[in-house]
Amino acid sequence: MQRRAFFAAAAGATLAPSAFAQARKTSRIKQGLWKINFGPKPDLTFDQMCAVAARLGARGFDVIPPADWPTLRKYGLDPLMVGPGKTDYLTGLVHPEVHDQVLAGIGEQIDLCSKNDVRRIGLTAGQRRGLAYGVAADNAVAICKRLAPKLEAGGVTLVIENVNDRRGTDADLARQDMVFGHWDWGLEVIERVGSPNVKLLCDIYHLQVMDGDVTTRIRRDIAHIGHIHVAGAPSRKEIDGRQELNYRMIAGVIADTGYDGYVCHEWRPTPGSDPVKDIAEAMAILDV
Repeated sequence: MQRRAFFAAAAGATLAPSAFAQARKTSRIKQGLWKINFGPKPDLTFDQMCAVAARLGARGFDVIPPADWPTLRKYGLDPLMVGPGKTDYLTGLVHPEVHDQVLAGIGEQIDLCSKNDVRRIGLTAGQRRGLAYGVAADNAVAICKRLAPKLEAGGVTLVIENVNDRRGTDADLARQDMVFGHWDWGLEVIERVGSPNVKLLCDIYHLQVMDGDVTTRIRRDIAHIGHIHVAGAPSRKEIDGRQELNYRMIAGVIADTGYDGYVCHEWRPTPGSDPVKDIAEAMAILDV
Protein backbone atom coordinates (compact mmCIF):
# COMPACT_ATOMS: atom_id res chain seq x y z
CA MET A 1 0.00 0.00 0.00
CA GLN A 2 1.42 3.40 -0.97
CA ARG A 3 1.99 6.01 1.72
CA ARG A 4 -0.55 8.41 0.20
CA ALA A 5 -3.18 5.67 0.31
CA PHE A 6 -2.22 4.92 3.88
CA PHE A 7 -2.79 8.46 5.03
CA ALA A 8 -6.13 8.54 3.24
CA ALA A 9 -7.14 5.27 4.90
CA ALA A 10 -5.85 6.34 8.29
CA ALA A 11 -7.63 9.67 8.43
CA GLY A 12 -7.39 10.95 11.95
CA ALA A 13 -3.87 9.64 12.46
CA THR A 14 -2.75 13.08 13.61
CA LEU A 15 -5.03 12.95 16.64
CA ALA A 16 -3.46 12.94 20.09
CA PRO A 17 -3.11 9.47 21.67
CA SER A 18 -5.98 10.15 24.08
CA ALA A 19 -8.25 10.78 21.11
CA PHE A 20 -7.51 7.30 19.77
CA ALA A 21 -8.73 5.73 23.00
CA GLN A 22 -11.86 7.90 22.95
CA ALA A 23 -12.56 6.91 19.36
CA ARG A 24 -12.69 3.16 20.09
CA LYS A 25 -16.01 1.55 19.38
CA THR A 26 -17.80 -0.18 22.21
CA SER A 27 -17.83 -3.87 21.38
CA ARG A 28 -18.29 -7.08 23.30
CA ILE A 29 -15.15 -8.42 21.60
CA LYS A 30 -11.77 -6.86 22.45
CA GLN A 31 -9.80 -7.18 19.24
CA GLY A 32 -6.08 -7.13 18.53
CA LEU A 33 -3.85 -7.39 15.48
CA TRP A 34 -0.60 -8.92 14.28
CA LYS A 35 1.95 -7.21 12.06
CA ILE A 36 1.34 -9.97 9.49
CA ASN A 37 -2.16 -8.51 8.85
CA PHE A 38 -0.39 -5.72 6.96
CA GLY A 39 1.41 -8.19 4.67
CA PRO A 40 4.75 -10.02 4.68
CA LYS A 41 6.56 -6.92 3.34
CA PRO A 42 4.39 -4.00 4.46
CA ASP A 43 4.87 -0.47 3.16
CA LEU A 44 3.90 0.95 6.54
CA THR A 45 6.17 1.59 9.49
CA PHE A 46 5.12 0.08 12.80
CA ASP A 47 4.20 3.59 13.96
CA GLN A 48 1.78 3.84 11.02
CA MET A 49 0.37 0.38 11.74
CA CYS A 50 -0.36 1.51 15.28
CA ALA A 51 -2.16 4.60 13.97
CA VAL A 52 -4.38 2.39 11.80
CA ALA A 53 -4.99 -0.07 14.64
CA ALA A 54 -6.00 2.67 17.06
CA ARG A 55 -8.29 4.37 14.55
CA LEU A 56 -10.07 1.08 13.85
CA GLY A 57 -10.61 0.29 17.52
CA ALA A 58 -7.99 -2.40 18.12
CA ARG A 59 -6.64 -2.78 21.64
CA GLY A 60 -3.08 -3.66 20.66
CA PHE A 61 -0.85 -6.20 18.92
CA ASP A 62 0.43 -9.66 19.65
CA VAL A 63 4.12 -10.65 19.72
CA ILE A 64 5.69 -7.19 19.66
CA PRO A 65 9.25 -6.94 21.06
CA PRO A 66 9.87 -4.77 24.13
CA ALA A 67 11.69 -2.10 22.10
CA ASP A 68 8.40 -1.32 20.34
CA TRP A 69 6.14 -1.24 23.41
CA PRO A 70 6.54 2.57 23.75
CA THR A 71 5.25 2.98 20.19
CA LEU A 72 2.18 0.91 21.01
CA ARG A 73 1.46 2.91 24.12
CA LYS A 74 1.88 6.21 22.31
CA TYR A 75 -1.37 5.30 20.53
CA GLY A 76 -3.15 3.94 23.60
CA LEU A 77 -2.44 0.34 22.55
CA ASP A 78 -0.93 -2.55 24.50
CA PRO A 79 1.26 -5.60 23.90
CA LEU A 80 -1.59 -8.08 24.27
CA MET A 81 0.49 -11.25 24.24
CA VAL A 82 4.23 -11.75 23.95
CA GLY A 83 6.32 -14.76 23.07
CA PRO A 84 8.18 -17.04 25.50
CA GLY A 85 11.42 -15.08 25.48
CA LYS A 86 14.49 -17.31 25.40
CA THR A 87 12.40 -20.49 25.43
CA ASP A 88 12.52 -22.46 22.19
CA TYR A 89 9.05 -22.32 20.61
CA LEU A 90 9.28 -25.78 19.00
CA THR A 91 10.88 -27.55 21.96
CA GLY A 92 8.13 -26.10 24.13
CA LEU A 93 7.06 -27.68 27.40
CA VAL A 94 7.11 -31.43 26.89
CA HIS A 95 10.82 -32.33 27.02
CA PRO A 96 12.01 -32.69 30.62
CA GLU A 97 15.69 -32.47 29.71
CA VAL A 98 15.19 -28.74 29.07
CA HIS A 99 12.70 -28.00 31.88
CA ASP A 100 15.25 -26.11 33.95
CA GLN A 101 16.03 -23.86 30.98
CA VAL A 102 12.31 -23.40 30.33
CA LEU A 103 11.75 -22.44 33.95
CA ALA A 104 14.56 -19.88 33.79
CA GLY A 105 13.63 -18.48 30.36
CA ILE A 106 9.92 -18.10 30.98
CA GLY A 107 10.65 -16.88 34.51
CA GLU A 108 12.70 -14.06 33.02
CA GLN A 109 9.86 -13.24 30.66
CA ILE A 110 7.36 -13.21 33.54
CA ASP A 111 9.49 -10.65 35.36
CA LEU A 112 9.72 -8.44 32.26
CA CYS A 113 5.97 -8.65 31.65
CA SER A 114 5.02 -8.02 35.25
CA LYS A 115 7.17 -4.87 35.40
CA ASN A 116 5.65 -3.53 32.17
CA ASP A 117 1.96 -4.41 32.67
CA VAL A 118 1.96 -7.12 29.99
CA ARG A 119 -0.37 -9.91 31.02
CA ARG A 120 0.01 -12.84 28.60
CA ILE A 121 2.87 -15.02 27.43
CA GLY A 122 2.09 -17.41 24.59
CA LEU A 123 3.90 -20.53 23.40
CA THR A 124 3.26 -23.98 21.99
CA ALA A 125 3.60 -27.19 23.94
CA GLY A 126 6.25 -28.22 21.40
CA GLN A 127 7.00 -31.01 19.00
CA ARG A 128 6.56 -34.64 20.08
CA ARG A 129 9.94 -35.89 18.83
CA GLY A 130 8.96 -39.48 19.53
CA LEU A 131 7.18 -38.94 22.84
CA ALA A 132 3.90 -40.73 23.50
CA TYR A 133 1.04 -38.26 23.90
CA GLY A 134 0.38 -39.31 27.48
CA VAL A 135 4.04 -38.93 28.49
CA ALA A 136 4.16 -35.54 26.78
CA ALA A 137 1.07 -34.45 28.73
CA ASP A 138 2.66 -35.58 32.01
CA ASN A 139 5.78 -33.57 31.18
CA ALA A 140 3.79 -30.45 30.28
CA VAL A 141 1.81 -30.65 33.51
CA ALA A 142 5.00 -30.98 35.53
CA ILE A 143 6.68 -27.85 34.14
CA CYS A 144 3.48 -25.80 34.21
CA LYS A 145 3.03 -26.63 37.91
CA ARG A 146 6.56 -25.38 38.49
CA LEU A 147 5.80 -22.15 36.60
CA ALA A 148 2.37 -21.53 38.12
CA PRO A 149 3.41 -19.89 41.43
CA LYS A 150 5.59 -17.30 39.66
CA LEU A 151 2.89 -16.63 37.06
CA GLU A 152 0.29 -16.12 39.78
CA ALA A 153 2.55 -13.88 41.85
CA GLY A 154 3.41 -11.75 38.79
CA GLY A 155 -0.16 -11.46 37.51
CA VAL A 156 0.86 -13.00 34.18
CA THR A 157 -0.97 -15.79 32.34
CA LEU A 158 0.78 -18.44 30.26
CA VAL A 159 -1.38 -19.44 27.26
CA ILE A 160 -0.55 -22.64 25.37
CA GLU A 161 -1.50 -22.67 21.69
CA ASN A 162 -3.03 -25.48 19.67
CA VAL A 163 -1.25 -25.90 16.32
CA ASN A 164 -2.13 -28.10 13.33
CA ASP A 165 0.36 -30.38 11.58
CA ARG A 166 -1.86 -31.33 8.64
CA ARG A 167 -1.05 -28.61 6.12
CA GLY A 168 2.37 -29.76 4.90
CA THR A 169 5.63 -27.91 5.35
CA ASP A 170 4.39 -24.36 4.70
CA ALA A 171 5.08 -22.64 8.02
CA ASP A 172 2.29 -20.13 7.32
CA LEU A 173 -0.23 -22.99 7.34
CA ALA A 174 1.11 -25.58 9.80
CA ARG A 175 3.97 -26.80 11.97
CA GLN A 176 5.34 -30.32 11.89
CA ASP A 177 4.99 -32.99 14.61
CA MET A 178 3.14 -30.77 17.10
CA VAL A 179 2.02 -32.48 20.27
CA PHE A 180 -0.88 -30.09 20.94
CA GLY A 181 -2.83 -30.44 17.74
CA HIS A 182 -6.01 -32.02 19.04
CA TRP A 183 -7.84 -29.73 21.42
CA ASP A 184 -8.60 -32.24 24.16
CA TRP A 185 -4.89 -32.95 24.71
CA GLY A 186 -4.33 -29.36 25.80
CA LEU A 187 -7.56 -29.25 27.77
CA GLU A 188 -6.45 -32.24 29.85
CA VAL A 189 -3.10 -30.55 30.60
CA ILE A 190 -4.75 -27.31 31.74
CA GLU A 191 -7.27 -29.09 33.94
CA ARG A 192 -4.52 -31.13 35.59
CA VAL A 193 -2.35 -28.05 36.24
CA GLY A 194 -5.29 -26.32 37.94
CA SER A 195 -3.89 -22.76 37.92
CA PRO A 196 -5.91 -19.68 36.90
CA ASN A 197 -2.71 -18.38 35.26
CA VAL A 198 -2.12 -21.34 32.94
CA LYS A 199 -4.68 -21.43 30.14
CA LEU A 200 -5.17 -22.29 26.49
CA LEU A 201 -4.59 -20.08 23.49
CA CYS A 202 -7.45 -21.10 21.22
CA ASP A 203 -6.33 -20.69 17.61
CA ILE A 204 -9.60 -21.14 15.74
CA TYR A 205 -7.92 -21.73 12.37
CA HIS A 206 -5.85 -24.60 13.78
CA LEU A 207 -8.84 -25.89 15.76
CA GLN A 208 -10.93 -26.10 12.58
CA VAL A 209 -8.18 -27.95 10.72
CA MET A 210 -7.64 -30.53 13.45
CA ASP A 211 -11.00 -31.03 15.14
CA GLY A 212 -13.82 -28.75 13.97
CA ASP A 213 -16.88 -28.41 16.20
CA VAL A 214 -15.54 -24.94 16.98
CA THR A 215 -18.40 -23.25 18.80
CA THR A 216 -19.27 -26.28 20.93
CA ARG A 217 -15.70 -26.42 22.18
CA ILE A 218 -15.60 -22.67 22.82
CA ARG A 219 -18.83 -22.76 24.83
CA ARG A 220 -17.74 -25.80 26.82
CA ASP A 221 -14.17 -24.75 27.53
CA ILE A 222 -14.21 -20.94 27.67
CA ALA A 223 -13.14 -20.93 31.34
CA HIS A 224 -9.85 -22.49 30.23
CA ILE A 225 -9.24 -20.10 27.31
CA GLY A 226 -6.99 -17.10 27.97
CA HIS A 227 -6.47 -15.79 24.44
CA ILE A 228 -7.95 -16.36 20.98
CA HIS A 229 -6.53 -16.16 17.44
CA VAL A 230 -8.64 -15.99 14.29
CA ALA A 231 -7.91 -16.64 10.62
CA GLY A 232 -9.91 -17.96 7.71
CA ALA A 233 -9.96 -21.71 7.10
CA PRO A 234 -8.67 -23.40 5.04
CA SER A 235 -6.35 -20.72 3.59
CA ARG A 236 -5.38 -18.76 6.74
CA LYS A 237 -6.31 -15.61 4.86
CA GLU A 238 -8.99 -13.00 5.71
CA ILE A 239 -12.01 -14.13 7.77
CA ASP A 240 -14.55 -13.17 5.10
CA GLY A 241 -17.11 -15.10 3.05
CA ARG A 242 -14.45 -16.85 0.98
CA GLN A 243 -13.70 -19.13 3.95
CA GLU A 244 -15.61 -22.03 5.50
CA LEU A 245 -16.08 -20.54 8.99
CA ASN A 246 -18.82 -18.03 9.83
CA TYR A 247 -16.84 -15.70 12.04
CA ARG A 248 -19.78 -13.39 12.68
CA MET A 249 -21.59 -16.27 14.33
CA ILE A 250 -18.44 -17.42 16.16
CA ALA A 251 -17.90 -13.90 17.53
CA GLY A 252 -21.43 -13.90 18.90
CA VAL A 253 -20.81 -17.21 20.63
CA ILE A 254 -17.57 -15.92 22.18
CA ALA A 255 -19.26 -12.73 23.37
CA ASP A 256 -22.24 -14.62 24.81
CA THR A 257 -19.92 -16.68 27.03
CA GLY A 258 -18.79 -13.48 28.79
CA TYR A 259 -15.18 -14.00 27.68
CA ASP A 260 -13.20 -10.88 28.60
CA GLY A 261 -9.85 -11.68 26.96
CA TYR A 262 -8.61 -10.65 23.53
CA VAL A 263 -9.44 -11.99 20.08
CA CYS A 264 -6.51 -11.29 17.78
CA HIS A 265 -6.37 -11.42 14.00
CA GLU A 266 -3.55 -13.68 12.80
CA TRP A 267 -4.55 -14.06 9.15
CA ARG A 268 -2.39 -13.21 6.16
CA PRO A 269 -3.80 -10.77 3.57
CA THR A 270 -4.51 -12.04 0.07
CA PRO A 271 -1.72 -10.89 -2.30
CA GLY A 272 -2.72 -7.71 -4.11
CA SER A 273 -5.38 -6.76 -1.57
CA ASP A 274 -5.55 -3.54 0.46
CA PRO A 275 -4.47 -4.62 3.97
CA VAL A 276 -5.99 -1.63 5.77
CA LYS A 277 -9.35 -2.22 4.08
CA ASP A 278 -9.13 -5.94 4.87
CA ILE A 279 -8.36 -5.24 8.53
CA ALA A 280 -11.27 -2.83 8.81
CA GLU A 281 -13.66 -5.38 7.26
CA ALA A 282 -12.36 -8.21 9.45
CA MET A 283 -12.75 -6.14 12.61
CA ALA A 284 -16.30 -5.23 11.59
CA ILE A 285 -17.15 -8.92 11.28
CA LEU A 286 -16.16 -9.53 14.90
CA ASP A 287 -17.75 -6.33 16.21
CA VAL A 288 -20.85 -7.93 17.75
